[in-house]
Amino acid sequence: MRFAELVGVELPLVLGPFGGLSSAELTAAVSAAGGLGSFGLYGFTAERIRATAAALRSRTDRPFAFNLWLPLELPGEHAVGRDEYATYVQALGALFDAAVAERPAWPIALPPSFDEQLEAALAAEPAVLSFIFGVPSAEVVAAAHERGIVVVGTATTVAEARALAAGGVDAIVASGSESAGHRPSFLAPAEDSLVGGLALVPQVVDAVEVPVVAAGGIADRRGVAAAFALGADAVQIGTAFLATRQSAAPEAHRARIRAAEAADTVLTRAMSGRLARGLPNRAVREIEHGGTVAPFPVQNALTGVFRRAASERDDDELLSLWMGQSAALARHGDAADVMAELAEGLPDRATAAP
Repeated sequence: MRFAELVGVELPLVLGPFGGLSSAELTAAVSAAGGLGSFGLYGFTAERIRATAAALRSRTDRPFAFNLWLPLELPGEHAVGRDEYATYVQALGALFDAAVAERPAWPIALPPSFDEQLEAALAAEPAVLSFIFGVPSAEVVAAAHERGIVVVGTATTVAEARALAAGGVDAIVASGSESAGHRPSFLAPAEDSLVGGLALVPQVVDAVEVPVVAAGGIADRRGVAAAFALGADAVQIGTAFLATRQSAAPEAHRARIRAAEAADTVLTRAMSGRLARGLPNRAVREIEHGGTVAPFPVQNALTGVFRRAASERDDDELLSLWMGQSAALARHGDAADVMAELAEGLPDRATAAP
């Protein structure tokens, strides 16, 4: 269990970082229970990052992780002009109306710069700084190491894992295609990088020397035991925690997780412009049927307008219902119960199926 020793936690159990759905309460709960709580910083300003670090430290003195998206421009992504922007807004008109949300005027606010986020994240000195959508530069890795911060990268293929190892990261999350949310592929299109965890994890373990964290399709003790049998040093769990009362997901979202089955989720670019796994609803179906999707991050910003309004109304038909293929195994409503269940699958504690 090299990963646990590396990051200073008792249990090699990692909370998946939810961009937009992370909460200080859930992150702290996982850390307090002996695992590594993670917080996704997508879209956060430096001020919000500082406030988040303070909120976490007020709740726990245990290690926690911050997660950042690296500034990667994927094929098809480009700056959007005023006329093109108007076309994308018009395509979402019915969804703005359904959410009782005003159509956003040009130009819509886009996420803060990576440099701004990085500076604030480094200054906060979390135990771990994890990244998706690429390999952090040597300068970023060195800056983290100077502060005693462990650097973790995310791979969806063996080639990506090798690139991350060569880039000097301390550990690698092997994210199987079963995972919830965005597919963080960066060497090839996400559609061409869909490797299931059962195949991905052992191949990544064989390809790199650093600790490997298995992610995707893990929600109970059986998944944990399987991941360690494949050679993982730790496991990362998202959907099972997203369904708990401590997450920032609206109740309607949590209820849909509990009601979902393995075959219900889809991979779609509809809600953000980048490929992500979630449950199809009215928003996904109408956007896909219309066939007009703005490039990331414009699509994400536009749908965010009606998603925020829908969240206030708990309207699950207009939310991004991110969840993985293990949703049907998310049976616990409290983070402590999820941690207890997962811990039973660790190599020195494995017991019979629940």
